[in-house]
Amino acid sequence: MEKIVLHATDGHADWMAWQQPQVVILGHFDGIHAGHVKVIERGLQYGREHGLPVALMTFHPHPKAVFGDERYTRSLTPPKEKERILARLGIDRLYIIDFNLSFARLKARTFADCLCALGVKHAVVGFDNRFGHRGEGSAELLAEWGEGCFSVDIVPAHNEDDAKVSSTRIRQCLAEGDIAKANQLLARPYLLRGTVIHGDARGRTIGFPTANVDPDEPYVIPRNGVYAVKVKVGGKWHDGVMNIGLKPTFKSGETRPSIEAHLFDFDADIYGEEVAVAVMDFLRAEQKFDGIAALVAQITADAEEARRRLASIEGEAALESVFQG
Repeated sequence: MEKIVLHATDGHADWMAWQQPQVVILGHFDGIHAGHVKVIERGLQYGREHGLPVALMTFHPHPKAVFGDERYTRSLTPPKEKERILARLGIDRLYIIDFNLSFARLKARTFADCLCALGVKHAVVGFDNRFGHRGEGSAELLAEWGEGCFSVDIVPAHNEDDAKVSSTRIRQCLAEGDIAKANQLLARPYLLRGTVIHGDARGRTIGFPTANVDPDEPYVIPRNGVYAVKVKVGGKWHDGVMNIGLKPTFKSGETRPSIEAHLFDFDADIYGEEVAVAVMDFLRAEQKFDGIAALVAQITADAEEARRRLASIEGEAALESVFQG
């Protein structure tokens, strides 16, 4: 998959450098959830049927982050993760618009003209797509402005439980610890990638060594608590239990949560290695214990419950079909 960064322009010179007949799928696509995949599949199908390469056009950073919403400095699928998924889905070219205040002022009609300058022959958008200064452009206006240059396919909402599948809804599920619902809306397990770093090494002293995971991109982190997880290390998936939180039994005043995963039946030195953590289910909220014995008893119970739940979930082959690399 080819990756191209585009910048704000009142003309078309920057965009015309990449001109060729093509299909373009438009949207931010944070999470690349089940609804996004429906939009992407429509574009890929059109490209196959008409012998055209298929591009996806997205934004970075998130427009809401540019306008000061700190929550959107983190993503469900940060840039590298998004690229992995899009490449696996079969996108030929990824356009990343360098979203800044200058681009935010770009007129919607000018944006449509830029698409024409790219050589776009067909655009695919979700029904609620907005673009241009103050969101003045709509899917319907894009279809109108594209006449004579490109056609437009407007994809209707994809619903689950009588509500639209959306990145906002998934973020809320993660904030509440509703991993089962988040994974249903994503149509895959929520994934974090990072590097194993040195921590307190306290887990090893109580019989539960943990891998302290430092995320390699600004992911949205689920609520503090204990989770059943599958962790990929050294090319193989391992079942485990993970804690996200501030370790209140041992510390006070912490503000940055740590991510610690205990892998079952695993004993290897993996410091410095890259791992992928598929978050499969929420077990309980983080809590403070009166002492080490109470903590060990609860971790033992957590591990048993995680094993039980993971036993009913599809295994390594199913994960590999979703997460490659």
